[in-house]
Amino acid sequence: MSNERLRGELKKQNLRITSQRENIFSFLVEHKGEHFTPDELYKAISRKNSRTHISKATIYRTLEMLVKMGLISKIDLDDGFERYELKEESGHQHHHLICTVCGKVYQLDDDLLDDLEKIIEERTGFKVKDHQLKIYGICPECLANEENELKPKLKVSKK
Repeated sequence: MSNERLRGELKKQNLRITSQRENIFSFLVEHKGEHFTPDELYKAISRKNSRTHISKATIYRTLEMLVKMGLISKIDLDDGFERYELKEESGHQHHHLICTVCGKVYQLDDDLLDDLEKIIEERTGFKVKDHQLKIYGICPECLANEENELKPKLKVSKK
């Protein structure tokens, strides 16, 4: 996904193409697969483009506009913050694995709910527009740390 797609979508809706909108979108494209809060996005873009002024209000408004246009998704990873990520051009959804120990978020790129969406539509006539799946557990690193803590400590005697 590139700025050409953004420009095309903005033109379709008779919206102005601004450098701030392009900077936000470009940053999300460059950091595909990452999940940003508006504040994190503001700080990162301000650092990267120190010559270009962008306000937090512009960040918030642009993110909401991009969500409405279907170019990005707003997600809740249960950490108290709304986060945003780039949507796949194919419309494919990915899911999130959230470690309940360290809070790290992993992306599961397989869309495990495609078949379920079809069944729902066939049985109920309900047209599924979007979905999010979050799976909670313990990541490999935290699991390894837990196992290491549970191992009995061997005492070494000096002779």
